[in-house]
Amino acid sequence: MFNFFVDDSKRQGDIFYIDGTDFNHIKNVLRMRVGDELLVSSLGTSHLCEIESLDGDTAVVKITCENYQSTELPVEIILFQGLPKADKLELIIQKTVELGVTKIVPVEMSRCVVKLDEKKKNAKVIRWQAIAESAAKQSKRTVIPEIGNVLTFKQMLEEAKALDIFLVPYENKDGMAATKAALDKIKSGMKVGILIGPEGGFEEAEVEAAISLGGEAISLGSRILRTETAAITATAMCMLHIEMSEQK
Repeated sequence: MFNFFVDDSKRQGDIFYIDGTDFNHIKNVLRMRVGDELLVSSLGTSHLCEIESLDGDTAVVKITCENYQSTELPVEIILFQGLPKADKLELIIQKTVELGVTKIVPVEMSRCVVKLDEKKKNAKVIRWQAIAESAAKQSKRTVIPEIGNVLTFKQMLEEAKALDIFLVPYENKDGMAATKAALDKIKSGMKVGILIGPEGGFEEAEVEAAISLGGEAISLGSRILRTETAAITATAMCMLHIEMSEQK
């Protein structure tokens, strides 16, 4: 079933009015008709709706089941991703949004190959946000994760101070035991950060700075992972742990 994000200002009672590009997508791309069902996500809640009319440039849809489903994790996951080369960040955004991240923050680190000027940063963030929205629609999310502005490593550390748990996938002598111990600390309502290095990895000083701030070094296994694989793996591990804990 197709999912659309609609601002609450477009709601009147049990009716949503969908216009703009979403209306065009509904009518001309998906070729939906009166009576067809779709999901409308608004204010973090998903509603099952039925199309009542497609007149003019607006789709009128009526809620048939309020609070139809909840797909959001009870934990905020913020991914701090070292800027990778080429279009790797697009893949990271797409897959980690599907897995449940709340926010993705690109970070300039010592070993980042990519260097963006301010104009490019702004353009990139706009494109990345569009990718996040598309992934959120596809995965039936009820909120669109935010793509934060590109930060320096120092700025990232300031943001990390607000976290309840700060995970740093890095070489760890305690291996997966340290990972399990860190994941076991995650509880509903927490804000959890994951710091992933770029292709060249972390500088030792960066790891030390993150750990001195309360970061916990964890392992993602005995193999060396690419930056995009590490981001997806770490997010998936958190998601699985949280989902399984909620079902106990």
